[in-house]
Amino acid sequence: MSVLKRPLVTEKVSALNEKGKYGFIVDMDANKVEIKNAVEKKYGVNVEKVNTVTVMGKSKTRYTKAGFVSGRKPNYKKAIVTLVSGEVIDFYNNV
Repeated sequence: MSVLKRPLVTEKVSALNEKGKYGFIVDMDANKVEIKNAVEKKYGVNVEKVNTVTVMGKSKTRYTKAGFVSGRKPNYKKAIVTLVSGEVIDFYNNV
């Protein structure tokens, strides 16, 4: 089981990257210590702090031939990782 699922590449998180903060979608069962160890191992950086938030999935409804169909997007967990000053993560070096 992988703790880190994928990095968050959004406009809001890109603005935080300049301050040394990086966002990741992580496993729902992962705690802050596991997230810190996974980021340090994968990217070779030193993590100062980890903040997590569980995001509730949006409710979705659409009209079909069978009538209204309602459902929810899945819940997920975000982690905002603060690195020690002077360190960076380059997500695009393998592209």
